[in-house]
Amino acid sequence: MSSNKKYWKSVEELNENSSIVETLRNNEFVEAIPTDEFLSDKDSLSSSSTTRRDFLKYVGFSTAAATLAACEGPVHKSIPYVLQPEQIIPGVADYYATSMFDGFDFANLLVKTREGRPIKIENNTIAGAKFTANARVHASVLSLYDSMRLKVTKVAQKEANWQEADLKIKASLADAKAKGGQVVLLTNTLASPSTEKLIAEFIAKNPTAKHVVYDAVSESAALDAFETVYGERALVDYDFSKANTIVAIGADFLGDWQGGGFDSGYAQGRIPQAGKMSKHFQFEANMTLSGAAADKRVPMTVANQKQALVKIYNIITGSSVATGKLANEDVVINAAKQLKAAGSKGLLVSGIQDKNAQLLVLAINQALSSEAFSTIGTRQIRKGSNEKVAQLVADMNAGSVHTLIMSGVNPVYTLANSAAFVSGLKKVKLSVAFSLREDETASISNIAVPAPHYLESWNDLVLTKGTYSLTQPTIRPLFSSKQFQEGLLSWNGNSASYYDYIKGTASGYTNGGSWNKTVHDGIYVGVPSAASSGSADFSAAANALSQSKTASGFELVLYTKTGLGDGQQANNPWLQELPDPITRVSWDNYVTISKADAEKLELENKIVANGGLNGSYATLEANGTKLQVPVIVQPGQAIGTLGLALGYGKKAALKEEMQVGVNAYALYANFNNVQTVSIKKADGEHEFACVQSQKTLMGRGDIIKETTLTIFNAKYNEPEIWNPVPKVSLDHKEIEATKVDLWESFDRSVGHHFNLSIDLNACTGCGACVIACHAENNVPVVGKSEIRRSRDMHWLRIDRYYSSEDTFEGDNKKKKEFDGLFGEKGSLGGFGEMEKPADNPQVVFQPVMCQHCNHAPCETVCPVAATSHSRQGQNHMAYNRCVGTRYCANNCPYKVRRFNWFLYNNNDEFDFHMNNDLGRMVINPDVNVRSRGVMEKCSMCIQKTQSTILTAKREGREVATDEFSTACSSACAPGAIKFGDINNKADKITELVADKRAYHLLESVGTKPNVVYQVKVRNI
Repeated sequence: MSSNKKYWKSVEELNENSSIVETLRNNEFVEAIPTDEFLSDKDSLSSSSTTRRDFLKYVGFSTAAATLAACEGPVHKSIPYVLQPEQIIPGVADYYATSMFDGFDFANLLVKTREGRPIKIENNTIAGAKFTANARVHASVLSLYDSMRLKVTKVAQKEANWQEADLKIKASLADAKAKGGQVVLLTNTLASPSTEKLIAEFIAKNPTAKHVVYDAVSESAALDAFETVYGERALVDYDFSKANTIVAIGADFLGDWQGGGFDSGYAQGRIPQAGKMSKHFQFEANMTLSGAAADKRVPMTVANQKQALVKIYNIITGSSVATGKLANEDVVINAAKQLKAAGSKGLLVSGIQDKNAQLLVLAINQALSSEAFSTIGTRQIRKGSNEKVAQLVADMNAGSVHTLIMSGVNPVYTLANSAAFVSGLKKVKLSVAFSLREDETASISNIAVPAPHYLESWNDLVLTKGTYSLTQPTIRPLFSSKQFQEGLLSWNGNSASYYDYIKGTASGYTNGGSWNKTVHDGIYVGVPSAASSGSADFSAAANALSQSKTASGFELVLYTKTGLGDGQQANNPWLQELPDPITRVSWDNYVTISKADAEKLELENKIVANGGLNGSYATLEANGTKLQVPVIVQPGQAIGTLGLALGYGKKAALKEEMQVGVNAYALYANFNNVQTVSIKKADGEHEFACVQSQKTLMGRGDIIKETTLTIFNAKYNEPEIWNPVPKVSLDHKEIEATKVDLWESFDRSVGHHFNLSIDLNACTGCGACVIACHAENNVPVVGKSEIRRSRDMHWLRIDRYYSSEDTFEGDNKKKKEFDGLFGEKGSLGGFGEMEKPADNPQVVFQPVMCQHCNHAPCETVCPVAATSHSRQGQNHMAYNRCVGTRYCANNCPYKVRRFNWFLYNNNDEFDFHMNNDLGRMVINPDVNVRSRGVMEKCSMCIQKTQSTILTAKREGREVATDEFSTACSSACAPGAIKFGDINNKADKITELVADKRAYHLLESVGTKPNVVYQVKVRNI
C-alpha cells in the first residue's frame, strides 16, 4: 500500500512561494566553482598556497558535479511490438539455415539471430552440409553492418533511385538491340541455377548479349584441364579422408587452393587410429598451412615443382619423359614410390597454374584409381575463363561493347591490366555495377547499384553436383539495395519476385521434394552424377612441362592470405586484425623471402626497443610494374622465390585504418600466380603489427609434446616414454607433478565439470576459432598501433612454433647435450642459436586460451576477488569488481589474460565497428561489452554453457551427450577442439581427457588446467 506522507528537507520548503527553493530545485549548484580559473593558470597554481587537501576538495567537488550532471541523459522511448512476431521471443536466439557463396568463399551455415539481428555464423551440421565456415565466412556477419556499404543507387555518381536506373538500363538494352551493339554480363562464378536460367532468358531476349565469368583469383588452368579430359568445366571435390598417402605440389589445400574446405577430411586421416595415419609430402615455394602440417616438406621453386611432377608421372605411369636433375630428387622419388604403393589410397594434387601440369594431376590420379579423386559430385564454385576476360577487355577498347553490366566483380582493382579495363570502360556507352560497396569499379561506372549482403537476400546454389542449397534472408535489407537477379527479372519483363522464381525452379533440383523442408535444412542432397570418363594426350603434356626452365630472376608466388582472401572483405576489422597463421603479422601484406636471399640483399627484420617488429622495404619490378613492399624473412621459403599476398592495397570504400598493404594484383599478369621479378632494397623501415616475436620452442618439450608414429605404435602402452609426466621433489622423493596439490581439492564429481581438448594433430592453424570467439564474446578490435604495442585483445591465440634444428626432436636432443656455459656445447651460446629457426623448419600450431586451472595462480593474487573459480571448472571474471591491478596477468604462466587499456566501444579513436550504431548491431547481448581498465579473457563461453543447462531444464530433460559447446569448438572444422562435461561419461571429452595422448600445458607448475592437449604424432 502506497504512503501519502510528505517529507521536508528544510523549513524553507514549507514556504511554497520561496524563490530559494525554486532555484535549488532547478539548479543544485547555484554558484559555479571557478576550478578552471584555478587549475588552468600555471603561474597562479605554482604560487598558490593551497594545500593538497584543498586541491582535492576542488577536484573532488567538480568531479562529483560533472557526474551528477551526466546522469541527466537523453530520453529514449521504447516502442513495443503491436503484434509480436511468433518466431521472435526477446532474449531467445533464432537460427536459420542458409548457404553463402561470394565468388570466392562458400559454406553451408546456420545464422544466429537475436531480435531480428544476425550476430553469429555457425556451421550447419545436418547430413550433406559438408562445407564449413572458414575465418572469412565467420567474419562475414560483421561485413553486413559495414557503414561503408553503398546505400543508395547512384547515376553518374549522384544519388538516384532504382526506378531511374532501371529505365536507363532498359533504354540502353533497347538501343543495343536496335543497333546490334554487344551487351555483356560480367559476373563472378554464380553457382546458382536460377541465376543462370535468368541469364539464359536474358540472352534469348537480347541476341547480342553474352555472359563472361570472371574469377579474381583464377583456377582456369585446372578448369581447362578437367574440361579437356571430361568435357565439363568443373573442379574435383577431393575427399582427403580416403587418402593414406598425399603428395601436394604447390597446392595449399588447407588454405584457399581450389576454394579450400578440404581440412575436415584431411584431419580425419591425421589423427592416429588403430596405429595408422596418413602420410603427407609437400613440395612448395612459400611456407603454407599445408606445408606446416606435412610430414615431409621440401622448399622448391615452381620451375623445379614442374620437373618433380613429371618425375612422379613417370614413376606412376611407367613413362620415360626426360627431366632435369633436382636438388631433392631422392625425396621426390621416395614420395612417388610411396604414392604408387598406396594405389587407390594415394592422392596427388597440384596448384601449378599450368594446363599441362593439371593434366598430369588427372593422369596420375587416374592411374592410381584414387578413391579420394572422383568425378562424381564435382565442384561448381569456379567457372572463370582467362581467355574470355582478356577478350572482353580487348572488345571494350575496340569500342565493340555497348552495354556492360557487372555483378560481384571489381576488375578495376583485381585486374593486373586494370588501366586497359578503365580505358575500355570509358568507351562503353553504359556501364552498370551491382556492388556491396562503392568500390574502384562502381565509383567510375555510369550506374552503381547497391547489392544486398547474402544475409539479406534469397538465392540458390549448386556448390557440388547433386546438392542444392538455399540462401535465405535473415534480416530485412538495411539499405535501398537491389539484387542483380531482380534486375534480370525486370529486364526480362518478368514481374515475379526472385523468391517466387527460385521456388518455381527448385523442384527440378530437389526431385519434387518439399520446399519448406529445403528451406528449413538449408540443403537438399540428391544423387550426384559422374562426369563422363575421358582422356587426353598426357604424354604431350608431360613433355611440354619437362621443358620448363628456371627463371632468370626471382620467382614471385602470389597467394591469398587466411585473413583477407581475395580482398572482398578488406573493410572487415576482424579479418584485418587476425594474425596470419604463419608469420603472426596482422594489418599488412608483405613480401616473404628466405634468410639466405635476404642476407645477400641486405634485407632484415629486427625487434626494436618497444618490442615491435620492423622490416626493410624492397622494390619489386615485373612487366614494367613497380611495387614497394615491406619484407618478412620467412623460414621455409624456397631460395630464389618470393611470396606476396593478394587482397590488400584497396582504397575505395574503406575506412582509413583499413587502407593497408599494397595491391599485389598489379603483378598478377595473365592470371599467372608465378611471375619473374627483380628485387632490390629500398629506403626506409616498415613497422609491423606482429603478435608473436618468439619463433622457436628452444627445446621446451613440455609445451609441445610430440612423437613419431613408429614410437607411438611400438610403445602405445608405455606413454611415459613418449608422453612423460614431469616430476617434482616431495619429501625428497621424485613424484609426478600432477599428483601434488598445493591446496585441498573439493569434490568436483557433482554437477557439470567442463573440460576442453585440443588435438595438435588436427589443428591446421586456420584461425576460424579466433574469429568465432570474436563474434561470440564481443572481443574488441584495437588496431595496428595497439597490436604493435603487444596490446592485442584476442581471447584465443594460435601460437606457431618453428624448430631450430631440422626437427623439434633435434631441438630437444641439442638441449639435453648442453654441457656447461661455454664452448661448442655451452648453454649460453646454445640457447642463442636455438632462438633462430631452421631454414626449413618443422612447424606446429597450438591454440592457447585461458586454461581454467583448478589451482589457478590468478585467483590467489587478486586483491578484490574479481577472478574466482566455479564448481563447474570455469575461471570467472567479475568485471565490476576488477580494478585493473594486473596481478593476475603477472601470475599467469600461460599469458592469456588481456588488460583493457582503453574504452574500445563508442570511441572515435578506435574507428572500427563498435563506435557506430550500425556496427554495434553485431554485438551479442548475452555478453557484456567491457569498459576500460578491466582484465578480460576466455570464459569458456559461460553464456553458452548456462544456456544449454537452462534449455534442458526448461524442457524437463538432462543435457544430451555432447550438447555443450563453445564458440571455438563449434567453429573448428577439422575437429581439433572438443568441449564437454567430464562428469557425463558418455561425452567425447571424457574419452579424450583419459586418452594416453592427453597432457596439460606446463604440468610441472601444478595449476591443474581444465584444458588438455593431445600429443602431436608425426608420420616420419
